[in-house]
Amino acid sequence: MELNTQRMEDFKGIYKYLVIFIGLGFFMIFIRLWSLQVIKGTDLRRLSENNCIRLRENPADRGIIFDQKGRILAHNRPSYEVYLIPEDLKMNPGVVHEVAKLLNIPPEEIEEKLRAQKRRAPFKPVKIKSDINWNELVRLESNRIHHPGLFVDVRPRRAYDHGELASHLIGYLGEIDENELKQAKEATYRMGTLIGKYGVEYRWEDVLRGVDGGRQIEVDALGREIRPLGTVEPSPGNNLYLTIDLDLQKIAEEAYQDKSGALIAMDPKTGRILAMVSKPSFPPDIFARNILPEEWKSLVENPHHPLQNKGIQGQYPAGSVFKIITAIAGLESGMITPDTQFFCTGAFHYGNRDFRCWKEGGHGAISLHRAIVESCDIYFYQVGLKVGVDLIAHYANEFGLGQVTGISLPHEKSGTVPSSSWKKKRFGAPWYSGETLSFSVGQGYLNTTPLQLLMLISGVANGGKLFLPQVVDKVEDIYGNKLKEYPPVELRRVNVSEKTLRIVQEALRGAVNDPHGTGWNCQLKDVKVAGKTGTAQVVRLPENFKKGDMNRMPLKFRDHAWFVAYAPFEDPKISVAVLVEHGGFGASAAAPIAKKVIAKYLNAEPSPPIKMLEKQSEFDYAD
Repeated sequence: MELNTQRMEDFKGIYKYLVIFIGLGFFMIFIRLWSLQVIKGTDLRRLSENNCIRLRENPADRGIIFDQKGRILAHNRPSYEVYLIPEDLKMNPGVVHEVAKLLNIPPEEIEEKLRAQKRRAPFKPVKIKSDINWNELVRLESNRIHHPGLFVDVRPRRAYDHGELASHLIGYLGEIDENELKQAKEATYRMGTLIGKYGVEYRWEDVLRGVDGGRQIEVDALGREIRPLGTVEPSPGNNLYLTIDLDLQKIAEEAYQDKSGALIAMDPKTGRILAMVSKPSFPPDIFARNILPEEWKSLVENPHHPLQNKGIQGQYPAGSVFKIITAIAGLESGMITPDTQFFCTGAFHYGNRDFRCWKEGGHGAISLHRAIVESCDIYFYQVGLKVGVDLIAHYANEFGLGQVTGISLPHEKSGTVPSSSWKKKRFGAPWYSGETLSFSVGQGYLNTTPLQLLMLISGVANGGKLFLPQVVDKVEDIYGNKLKEYPPVELRRVNVSEKTLRIVQEALRGAVNDPHGTGWNCQLKDVKVAGKTGTAQVVRLPENFKKGDMNRMPLKFRDHAWFVAYAPFEDPKISVAVLVEHGGFGASAAAPIAKKVIAKYLNAEPSPPIKMLEKQSEFDYAD
C-alpha cells in the first residue's frame, strides 16, 4: 500500500511536466498548421493546383496586312512548337535524350534551354524547338505517351508569301526582350511573345496584335493530360490595309535588279505612298522563326546595309535635284528672272579653283529654263552666289528638307540643310562663299532622304501643297467592319508664288521632253512626264577627271544617281523619287527605273528615244 502511494506521489510529480510537454507539442502543431493553412495557404494551394492543373497559352492570330486592293501581304500560318516541363523531367531524366534524338538536335542544346529559364514559374513549359516539320511532328506524337513532360502545341506564325517584297515597309516580328517588356505598361506581354520590331508591324503593333486566350487542363502525376477544365478563346487582331499597290511594288523592285538604292512613289495630291523600295532587302520570315547567328551576321556585315530603309533613313547629297530649290530661291528673291542669262564655258573659276559643269564644252549663254532642262552647273553656281546660303536654306526648309516628314514608320532621319548659323554652331567657323557654290548644286554639307526629295517634287507638282506621307489606308476588324480610315492630311502650303512654281514646272517638263533634256530616258508615249536628274558626288574628283572614267572607279567611290519626276504633267497622279547608290549618272541609271514605275501606274507605253543614237552617250553622262 505504501508502495502504491509512493508511486502515485511520483506520478503526480511528473504529471505537470507531462501536461506541459503535451501542451507544447499541440501548440507547435497548431502553429505549424496555422503557418501552412493561413500564412502559406495561398502559396501552397497554388503549388498544389500547379501540380495537377496546367495552363496552356493560346496566342491570338495577328491581323492580316493587305495592299490597297485587298491582296494579302502578311498573314498567319500554323506552326508546331515543342515544349518540355522541367518539373516533370526530374523523375524521367532520359526524356531529354529521347526528345533530342527524335528532333535530331544535341541533348546539350535542350539542357541549356532548360537551364536558361531560371526565373520561370513552376510547371511553366520551356520551348525546345519552333516550327517543326511534319515528320518530326509524327515521331513526337507517336512517342509522346512514353515521354512525360513533353507536349506539342500549335501556334500562329507570321508568313510573308511575297518573300522580300516591301520588307522594309511591312517589317518583321521578333521575340520581346526585357527592355521592351518593362516598357509595355498597358499591353499584356510575356517573355517569348512575338511582337513587331520594324516597319508597319512595329508601328501598328497595338492594332495588329490580338488578345491571347488559354486552356486550363488537369494532368496526372506523370504530367499526362486527363481532362480540360476551362477555355478562354483568343481574340484575333485587326486587319490593316496599306496604301501601296502590289503590282506597282513588284515592277519597282524588278526594275532595280541587283542595284542598291531606294524608290518611293506617291500620289502628289494625297500623300499616299504607292510603292516603297529599299535595296538590298531581306526576307522577313527569318526573324519570325528565330534568326540563325550566321544569317544575322550576313545582314549586319553587308556593306550595302540591307536592314536600313534607305527611303527614309538613307541620307545623301541631293545633287542637281537641289537646283529646283536654288531656282525657286532666285526667282522668289528677285535676284534672277526667267530671262536672266549667264555664260557657261564648262568651268567657273572662283577663288583658287575651277568649279566645273558636267558638260565639258559648256552650254554657252543660257537662261533659267534651259539651265534646268540641261542641268547646267555653272548657271546655278552664279545664282547661288547672288542669292546666298541662308536664303537658299530658307526655301529648302520651306519644302521640308532638313526635317522629318512625319511618316508613320520608325527611325526616319531628318537630313541636313546647312546655313551660316548652322555652320557656326556646328563647327565654330564662318560660312565661306565658295561653299555656297557647292550647296547651290546640292553638294557640300547638304544631306537629304529620298522621301524628302519626293516631298519636294510632289509640292512642285501639286502647286505648293505638302501632304503627310501615309502608308496605311484603313483598319478593319475580322468581320470587315471599318474601324478607322486615314484621309489625306495637308501639312501646309509652301510660301512660294504660283508664278514661280509654273516657271519651274515648265522647266521640269522640258527636262524630260525637250530635245536636250537630261531626263529624256523617262519619256512616255502620249503622257508628258516632268522630272529632274541628279548626280551626287561621294568623293571629291581630281581636276583631270573625265566623265567616262566613272565606270573604272571602285564602286564605293562612284556617284549616286537621282531622278525625281511626276506625271501626267497636266494632272499629276504619281510622283517618284529614285536613288541608285553608286549608280553614276541620274540620266542613265535612275531615270529608266522611274519610267517603268510611272508607265505601269498610268498604263502608258514607253516612247522611243527622240535623240540621235550618236548623241545618246553624251546625255548618259548628264546629271
